[in-house]
This record gives sequence, structure tokens and C-alpha cells, in this order.
Amino acid sequence: MSGFRKWRRSFRYAYEGIKYALDTQRNMKFHFCVAFLVLFAALFIHLSKTDILFILLAVTLMIVTELINTAVEKAVDLAMPDQHPLAKIAKDVAAASVLVSAGFAVVVGLIVFFDPIDKWLRHMRTHDTPLSAGTIWILIALVVLTVIVIETRFSDKGKLVRPSLLTAIAFAISTVILVFVSLTIVALLAYLLSILVFAVLYDKKTRPFPALFLGALIGVVVTLLAFACLNMI
Repeated sequence: MSGFRKWRRSFRYAYEGIKYALDTQRNMKFHFCVAFLVLFAALFIHLSKTDILFILLAVTLMIVTELINTAVEKAVDLAMPDQHPLAKIAKDVAAASVLVSAGFAVVVGLIVFFDPIDKWLRHMRTHDTPLSAGTIWILIALVVLTVIVIETRFSDKGKLVRPSLLTAIAFAISTVILVFVSLTIVALLAYLLSILVFAVLYDKKTRPFPALFLGALIGVVVTLLAFACLNMI
């Protein structure tokens, strides 16, 4: 019984560590959200067992390195409250481990999801949709107006729901490229640039994650709905 109690106590301590990191660390919240979306996409498009294993490996490595990075930061702050070059090196190296695991996760995602996305895009590009410079500007205007309406009409004076206009425009442009560019890798690179815009805004703390995510969602959904309407004409 004593051994079981120790095991249960260790499990509870580990759970509290994960909960603390998720409650207090902005990057951990972001990693969990991305991991959820990636795993959902993996199930939705029916990836093979090998591909799912690589996805799980990348997600696990990402979360583990973020947990270690949090532990190192707190230990360094406890041992060296004042600024010190060695403390900075310890934190920088721990952050570098997160960066390396994030790069690995991105590469795995691009490799695993490339073929299913490429097949889906080839099927979607079988239709002809009228496209001109005026159409693109109208799409961007629709995205901007949607963000403004949501921010001003469906929020409590802009405090409850404030979607990011920059992420909405960035993801709208990426969606336009996604629909009309014949090379899938170009479309993926366009979305990668939008994700970088998302990450920079999140890192600068200009807007909270829900606002950035809502803006990105508006950009994608409004653009796709506009294209669907154009195809019906």
C-alpha cells in the first residue's frame, strides 16, 4: 500500500506540474492548442499509423521540452534572483531546446500532411473561379468589414470579442493563394508566413491568443465562403 501511495503521490505531483505550466506559461497554452488541432486533423484525414506516431513524437517532444524549459527558468530564478550571465546562458539554452523541438515538429507536420493536403487542393482546383485584382480587394474588404462588425456589434464595447485584423487579412491572403496557386508548396509557404505573423503578434503580446485565433478563423472562413458564392454564380 505504501508503494501505491508513493506512486499516486508522484502522479499527482506530475499532474500539478503540467497544470501549473498550462495555467501560467503562454507558450504552453499555445503548444496545447496546436497539438489539439494537429491531432484532430490527423484523425480527420485518416493518416497511417506511422505518420500518427511521428505526429505524437513531435507533439510529445514539444511539450516535454517546454516543461523542462519552465523548470529550468524557475530553478534559475530561485537560485539566482539577480541578473547573472550564467543564469542568462542557462535560460537561453533551455529556450533553445524548445526552439529545436518546435522546428522538428514543423518539419514533421509539413512532411506528414503534405500529400493529403496536396490531393485535397488538386480536387478543389478542378473548378474555375473568376479572379481579378478587384475580386481580391473585395475579399479583403469583406474580411475587414467582418472583423469591424464583430468587434463593434457583437462585443461589450470591444472588450469581450476583439478579433485581430492583421491575422484576419494575413490568413485571407493565404487562403486566396491556397485556392488559385497550382503548386501546393507555395500555398503552404503562404500559410507559414501567416503563422509567423500570428506568432510575432502573440510574442509581442499585442493581442491575446483568442483574438489572434479568431482573426485567423475569420480570414479563412470569410474567404472560402466568398469563393463558394462566386462558384454558385
